[in-house]
Amino acid sequence: MKAGIIGGGAAGLAAAYELGLRGHHAEVFEGAPFLGGQASTFPVNGVPLERGYHHLFRSDAAMIDLMGELGLSHRLKWIDSNVGYYAQGRLWKFTSPFDLLRFRPIPFADRIRLGLVTLGLQRRKEWASLEQTTATEWMRKNAGNRAYDAIFEPMLRGKFGRYHDQITMAWLWNKFALRTASRGKGLTGKFKEQLAYPTGSFGEIFDVLGERVREQGGEVHISSGVRRVIVEDGRARGLEVSVDGGEPERREYDQVLSTTPSYIFPRLVDLPEEYLGRLTDKVYLAAVLVILVMNRSLSPHYWTYVGDRSLPFLGIIEHTNFIPPEHYGGVHIAYLTNYLERDDPLYKMTPEELYQEYVPHLQKINPEFDESWVVEYHHHKVDAAQPIVTQGYSDRIPDHRTPIPGLYLANTTQIYPEDRGTNYSVRMGRQVAALMDEDSRG
Repeated sequence: MKAGIIGGGAAGLAAAYELGLRGHHAEVFEGAPFLGGQASTFPVNGVPLERGYHHLFRSDAAMIDLMGELGLSHRLKWIDSNVGYYAQGRLWKFTSPFDLLRFRPIPFADRIRLGLVTLGLQRRKEWASLEQTTATEWMRKNAGNRAYDAIFEPMLRGKFGRYHDQITMAWLWNKFALRTASRGKGLTGKFKEQLAYPTGSFGEIFDVLGERVREQGGEVHISSGVRRVIVEDGRARGLEVSVDGGEPERREYDQVLSTTPSYIFPRLVDLPEEYLGRLTDKVYLAAVLVILVMNRSLSPHYWTYVGDRSLPFLGIIEHTNFIPPEHYGGVHIAYLTNYLERDDPLYKMTPEELYQEYVPHLQKINPEFDESWVVEYHHHKVDAAQPIVTQGYSDRIPDHRTPIPGLYLANTTQIYPEDRGTNYSVRMGRQVAALMDEDSRG
């Protein structure tokens, strides 16, 4: 069987690799001049750094197993997490249950109540009954208004903007369950969340994965856009592609997989109305990142949630509080992150305008901060970064098998209740490849 795959991100490459393992020929087309999609990299002092911050949890078995298959397990470094929370004009350590007890923005009784609620959510295995309830409603009822207003409302609003009070509790439950699975082992480690980073970068994983696909006899093309999916006699027959920026050409395939966002997919192919509705009802927020390269550290934490919405960004991820600055030639690297609608004024700003908007607020995080610390900065946008997951979301997820025989879809709107991420995209890509293999033999 010969398969054409649209997209050279985690899902597309994982699907191509899995198809190769099953004896099929896969051909991948990526419009960008690099592989990896949202986990792609750019150089800082000659060292690859992700355009958007990434790490792995201990529960991320799909990515960890893939690294093992690619011979990259030795590159994976496990590190104790270090989380902060900015509220009421100061940074609070927010890594362990003991830090919650010291978190004064909410009264002590509410801290105890929230701790018990957290423990219950971490131990909970079932999430379907939470799906018809919003996170706002559930947390106000169970954790109390003061805990919700101080912690969860700012976090949800920062993540989902005007949709913050519509997000299903099933999504928030997964955040608690994920962090439980990432605790260390043993008596001293059970309260410590551990995260991992591939020291060669996530970009190395996808470059090696692309090479493995080629070794299997497949093909991987970058800077190669897909114009349309060719459907004849009611079945997907191929793709119209522009390889390496050349003239459009037709390529024949037995099956086609698209990993494009839901709003892009209908531009490539005409779809039946019912299935189309499951695509067009999906809303994405864009990830907008300003990456600071500095000559000193901004904060003591790897991950800082900004609970004060008067600051114009959601969080600060100081990557070099995770991977040492020596890895990047001695500089310190911090992501200032936001999730924005495309009509948001911050989204529309130029990189320079957004940088100037952010910089004055950094002294609130660190009163000693001075703009002279910034050696350089970078700006990146990912339009289809965060799907909006509302009540009853699972009933509206489009099937991987589209109504057109031989045509499949795998994108982040189909990852649920987990949040989108490289691990789940790899898992999904391999699962869809298994479906394609099954159909080719059936």
